[in-house]
Amino acid sequence: QVQLVESGGGLVQAGGSLRLSCAAYGSTVSIYAMGWFRQAPGKEREFAAGISRSGSITYYADAVKGRFSISRDNAKNTVSLQMNSLKPEDTAVYYCAADRRNYGSSKSEAAYDYWGQGTQVTVSS
Repeated sequence: QVQLVESGGGLVQAGGSLRLSCAAYGSTVSIYAMGWFRQAPGKEREFAAGISRSGSITYYADAVKGRFSISRDNAKNTVSLQMNSLKPEDTAVYYCAADRRNYGSSKSEAAYDYWGQGTQVTVSS
């Protein structure tokens, strides 16, 4: 079993950048496909970005494609989400998730077995 801890959230102006990190404890992160999801106030949680176990394949939601970049450092047991050109509609709680069954990352919440507690990202206009 793995524990996931997100960090790096905060308040930023529109057009700014943030880098979220997800640290894994209790297990090596290299055996999991990883994903970042987000949940805005009053909305359902949605997929933002995903990365395969080796990091060779990445996936993005259309809403963040070209602005967000997911990466992983299996040696450091971390996964990161670089967010650039942030918009007010990116405001949400961002969650890191681990999928132990699939090599590639899924856009479906149901595929993920472990979740972090979330980190708040607020983008002001």
